[in-house]
Amino acid sequence: MTPKKYTKKTAKQVHKSRRKKYFFRRWVILGILIVALVGTGFYLKQSVSYYYALYFNKFKHKKLHNSEKEAARIQRILASNLDKTYGFDVSHYQNREDIKWDSLSIGNKTIPLEYVVMRATMGNRSSDKHFDEFWESAKKHNLIRGAYHFYRADEDPVIQANNFLKNVKLESGDLPPILDIEKIPKRKTNKKLIEDLKIWCKIVEEAYGEKPIIYTYYHYYKDFLKGEFEGYPLWLANYNDVPSPSPDDEWDFWQFTENGIVHGINAKVDLDIYNGNSWSLKRLTLD
Repeated sequence: MTPKKYTKKTAKQVHKSRRKKYFFRRWVILGILIVALVGTGFYLKQSVSYYYALYFNKFKHKKLHNSEKEAARIQRILASNLDKTYGFDVSHYQNREDIKWDSLSIGNKTIPLEYVVMRATMGNRSSDKHFDEFWESAKKHNLIRGAYHFYRADEDPVIQANNFLKNVKLESGDLPPILDIEKIPKRKTNKKLIEDLKIWCKIVEEAYGEKPIIYTYYHYYKDFLKGEFEGYPLWLANYNDVPSPSPDDEWDFWQFTENGIVHGINAKVDLDIYNGNSWSLKRLTLD
């Protein structure tokens, strides 16, 4: 076969075309590297900020302190969950003047608190005296809000559900209603307790169109509730030195300490981890 001959002009065009493709590929590779570096930077930003503050710009609260053991445990949990979303709990145990809502953070001021859960009602007829004010303050400062009912195991589930619905008006962007169950009944069987809890959940779910979040301690859940509330978001309290609130169960929220020291609050609070990023948390909220 006779080799294909090129004129000088054709050869120049071929060379120019190859050169363009070569530089195009280099620019594509360079663009991919830049995107990867920027993405990695955003991903590591929280970690870099946290560790820099930990060693070079450590925050010490003027008023509040933890034991060395508890401080180290909290630090380990934070370091292992820097990709998660953090929040806190309040109730009448915190004074209104103790909270500066516009500057709340943990982890040496590197981790913002993005949601707050507050006690709204207790039992058949009680309500938290600070709820209304805390509820409005959280909205004013663009925090995702959650309201919980402290369930009294020997009282009536229908009356308790109506107490919650009377006092809490959830809006779009709020977390689903939360049921806090911690106590064992004295005058009812455990079987009756489960039946009553399901009645409370059914009434509240019909009102808001969302399954309530179930809050309890890890061992209470393991001993009494496990297998009874499949499909409900789970919020577990576990204050032990563990990598997660449960070794066996999927969880949505973890209350990991009741000794939380927060920049912007002059009292210790319960601190919580949401098992996902802030976008995932927003998808959990009411429409």
